[in-house]
Amino acid sequence: MASHFNHGIQRVLRKLQDSINSGNYYEAHQMYRTLYFRYLGQKKYKDLLELLYDGTIVLLEREQYTSGADLGILFIDVLNKAEIVANSLYFDQIQKLFSIMKAETPERETFLHNAVRWSMKHTNCKWGHPELHTMIAKIFWQEENYAMARKHFVYGNNGEGCAAMLIKLQQERGYSDEVDFFIVQIVLQYLCLRNTKSAQEAFDYYVSRHPKVNGRPPYSTPLLNFLYFLLKTIEVPSVRAFTVVRAQYSLSWSRDAWIDTYLDKIAEHYFHFQPRRPQRQSLFGSMMQSFFNDLEDEDSDPEDQASRHRGGNNNASTSQAAQELD
Repeated sequence: MASHFNHGIQRVLRKLQDSINSGNYYEAHQMYRTLYFRYLGQKKYKDLLELLYDGTIVLLEREQYTSGADLGILFIDVLNKAEIVANSLYFDQIQKLFSIMKAETPERETFLHNAVRWSMKHTNCKWGHPELHTMIAKIFWQEENYAMARKHFVYGNNGEGCAAMLIKLQQERGYSDEVDFFIVQIVLQYLCLRNTKSAQEAFDYYVSRHPKVNGRPPYSTPLLNFLYFLLKTIEVPSVRAFTVVRAQYSLSWSRDAWIDTYLDKIAEHYFHFQPRRPQRQSLFGSMMQSFFNDLEDEDSDPEDQASRHRGGNNNASTSQAAQELD
């Protein structure tokens, strides 16, 4: 029985190679799918993963982006069916496949979505494994898709890498009075996710490497000083210190209503404050609530709904920055 199976596999593999050599990529794609079902039926998961990984690369490198991404989706499907525990080996392979998929290919998004959901298995990572998120963030950064890069950095474990990207983004696309804004949002979001380590790393890297920020406190803007003291109140938890810092710097961020919303969540997480009673929400308030609902909903994709509002002559720059970062 096994011999008959192996003979049949070898015959299909020969046809597959002939199809590739002759440039008949449609037929090659069908051969890969035929082998997928045969290997799957025999539960030959290791061989199947190798076949699909190599096949995805073969088709993508020949600009067969839809067919290649389809095989990539099957690759993730096998990881799930085989109950493979999330690990660095397969993260590296997912990163490789994602990096060579054409950004405009619709199946690429499905591939990423399925990969992130697989990475949740056998871990306590509610929003997908941080190591995988960080790898994906770097790819989006290379593609200059800053919105998606920042989104995945938030759920990753590389605060320094995120800060490095934000410095570059701020210098290339930000305004001179927005140096603090580019870091304040990401630090607060890390804290809302209880990722204190990445929040501290991002802040320290940003203030020490950004050419327009002096590396030691007191800093040039109130918001940077606010972040410095906020992180201190969490490092050595003090309800009183948190309350004082929040009140002392309230005028500095009073026009940015989303900061208050983040601070409410931080107060709950780190200082056991009771949630505020919900009030009638504006459209912006609903968007903010949607962001926090995503943080608490294991079955939904994480979405960052925060945006920035400033008055006066800064409206245009704020809109542009919010679009880049959200």
